[in-house]
Amino acid sequence: MKKEKNPLAHDALLQEIADDVKNDELKSLWDKYGLFIVIFVALALTAAVSFETFKNWINHRNQETSNAYAVAISLQNQGRLDESLNILQNIIERTSGIYRDIAKLQIANIYFEQNKPEEAAAILAELNEDGKNQQMKEIAALKLAAYKLDSKAPTDEIKALLTPLINSQDANYNIARELLAMLAIRDGNIDEAKQQYEKIVGSPNISDGLKARAQDMLSLLNEKIQ
Repeated sequence: MKKEKNPLAHDALLQEIADDVKNDELKSLWDKYGLFIVIFVALALTAAVSFETFKNWINHRNQETSNAYAVAISLQNQGRLDESLNILQNIIERTSGIYRDIAKLQIANIYFEQNKPEEAAAILAELNEDGKNQQMKEIAALKLAAYKLDSKAPTDEIKALLTPLINSQDANYNIARELLAMLAIRDGNIDEAKQQYEKIVGSPNISDGLKARAQDMLSLLNEKIQ
């Protein structure tokens, strides 16, 4: 069940960010809040591949694989990560197409949970390159970009992952733009960050939460350059 947003905590966070922007370098904004937004995006992407979504994608055509995936997720939720990995590896070995793609994405999630980011990034890079399902490839690209953003990878590497997504105008368009905006903030490019947030706010297909977040960041960046 979705947690209700605490308006007081939200307001306090925005006020704290605003104080930083007014009184410190732009770098402090990235150092203090960049990881927060990256984690938020990564969690949102992980939630997007729920068991119910998985079942809808495959239209119940392979109940055995569907059940195996459900068991793997249950084990992961119980903290039995190695057992979950074994089941997901088995799915990869004996299936193809979207089945393999979803199992790989979940393996990357577990590697992140096990504090093995390099192994997770390798799986995501492989899925982004060779995945059979376009939506899975895009989610892999977004999660990989978020990891690279947090690990201070070169700007060109991150843009190479995100630029194809902002040109596609699909469901991941605005998430890719938000990551590009955070990349611009990390690099000290206020104008580019503002342009990305303005495009998010002006998008016809945008969630209320993302639109509010983009508007908040635009306000902070406008204060910075005054």
